[in-house]
Parts: sequence; structure tokens; C-alpha cells
Amino acid sequence: MKRLLQDKLEGRMDEDLGSVVTVTEVHEIGDGAVLPNRPGVYYEAEFDAVTFDPEMQEVIDGEVVEVVNFGAFVGIGPVDGLLHVSQISDEYLAYDEQNQQLASRESGDVLSVDDAVRARIVTKSIDERNPRESKIGLTAKQPGLGKHEWLRKADENPEAE
Repeated sequence: MKRLLQDKLEGRMDEDLGSVVTVTEVHEIGDGAVLPNRPGVYYEAEFDAVTFDPEMQEVIDGEVVEVVNFGAFVGIGPVDGLLHVSQISDEYLAYDEQNQQLASRESGDVLSVDDAVRARIVTKSIDERNPRESKIGLTAKQPGLGKHEWLRKADENPEAE
């Protein structure tokens, strides 16, 4: 039964629960019911699951999984959030398609795949029917947010800001 629940629920999005990461334990399985004109037997089950429900304004740490001309997708748990190019830095960032990175000519700062970033969730639109269409918008244009390397540099050299 645990395997069936995992196959059916893992990766699904729910407005109230968030994304189901995994079913960890099944506690109780009710009597099966056969429904008219429906194949199979249906059971009620009580179980524990690990879920990820990103909250509005929550500060998260993630890893850049893809860089595109309009921004970077950041992996946060089982989902990706979009860090739009306008929400990364006050500097103009040029897209370097060959190296899949966003680069500033002004400071030389670069955002690439696998970079660790800290961002705030500013928009959230969950599509329960098609979880891949769910959208999470991020910003890194506030103090204490951005690429981890940039934050360390700012801490080491506070006058540079």
C-alpha cells in the first residue's frame, strides 16, 4: 500500500499541503470499496507524508539549476523558482548563452548553474492539476539576499557597498 501511495502522490501539488515529497508510513487501511462503473477497489488510508509548502515572503537557500536569458531557475526542495534577471541585482546582467551564465560588466559578478543563492519567495501560483505549471517567483534584491559568494564578499568588505 505504501508503494501505491508513493506512486500516486509523490510529486503532486496541493494548494494547502504544498508538494508531496514522499509517503513515509502507512498507519491504517480501511475496508476496500468497489464503486459502480469504476474499475478497481478503493481504500481509505491514513498515512504520514513529507511535504514542502513554500510560504510567501519565506527566505530560502537554493541552487541555480538553469540560466536563461530572462533569469535563473533555482532549485528549492522538490520545485524550482524563477529568479527573474530584474530581481537578481541592481546592475545590468548580460546573458552569456555559451557559458549559461548572467554576468555584470560593472562588477564582474557572475551567476551560473550550481551557484548557491539566498532568495525570498514573492509570488506563488500552484496548479494542482498540472504541477509542472506551478510557478514560484523569487527576489534577491534585498539586503542579505543573493549569491552566497556575493554575500560573503560583502561581509568581508562592508565599505564596498
